[in-house]
Amino acid sequence: WAHTRRKFYEVAEATGSPVAAEALRRIGELYAVEARVRGQSSPYRLAERRSFSRPIVQALHTWLEAQLPRVAGRSTLAEAIRYALSRWEGLTRFLHDGRIELDTNPVERAIRPVALGRKNHLFAGSDGGGERWAIICSLIETCKLNGVEPYAYLTDVLTRMVDGHPINRLDELLPWLWKPEIHVKT
Repeated sequence: WAHTRRKFYEVAEATGSPVAAEALRRIGELYAVEARVRGQSSPYRLAERRSFSRPIVQALHTWLEAQLPRVAGRSTLAEAIRYALSRWEGLTRFLHDGRIELDTNPVERAIRPVALGRKNHLFAGSDGGGERWAIICSLIETCKLNGVEPYAYLTDVLTRMVDGHPINRLDELLPWLWKPEIHVKT
């Protein structure tokens, strides 16, 4: 939905189209429902989506189909409408599974550091260097997903390993199990 919304946003900004503005308003209603159900269980999200989002989506589909023949076929507005209609199955998948997000923004935010660093990663020096780089990137992103501050985690874990943390207990140091060591001043 974020990409679909962006198409209409660009048309509205460039042309002031009332049709694009109306599409944005309707898509905004979907995001309002998602804001209410964010963080809830999958079954709850699904029930709310079926009650509130499905009618919005159905009305939007009917409305877009009615608008398409009314606009110039080669216009950016027609392109935006065709973009939405041609991807309708994917756009409506969230109505059938409460685990699915409305858009891919959370995933795109999570992989952005990897994508931005891609050229730098080419200069890891060797295949082994590239593998170590991938491990560090994975650890950092796993920390973020588990609400752990990566720098504090890496500093603590590396210190523990240097200080002789038992190799048979390395699983205790994984980001989802890690507890910072409390250092007592003596």
